[in-house]
Amino acid sequence: MNFLKKLFSSRPQQNPAQFFYVRPKRCNEIVGVRIDLYNEPSLTDEGQYFVRKVVRAIRCPFPAELHVYLDNNRRIVKVEVEDGEQVSESDYQQWMAEKSSQPS
Repeated sequence: MNFLKKLFSSRPQQNPAQFFYVRPKRCNEIVGVRIDLYNEPSLTDEGQYFVRKVVRAIRCPFPAELHVYLDNNRRIVKVEVEDGEQVSESDYQQWMAEKSSQPS
């Protein structure tokens, strides 16, 4: 019976999208990166999941790489950023507010 419940039950009520905020090194821009936890991860040999995204800012020539590691239940285990840094959502919102207040 449990097999049938698993087979016909819907996905857990978890938000399928997760947002990360990355600032490439030597740049002031912050980029919001969206990852779909159901469709984007690749399965590793160990039975866990992995997502790699190249992050490019509009006015910055230096890309960063976002690496997200997930367990077999697609919960985030570890986040790494190469050639940049991960920042908080509040830092991103503050940067957006500063950007919008500057004259074009």
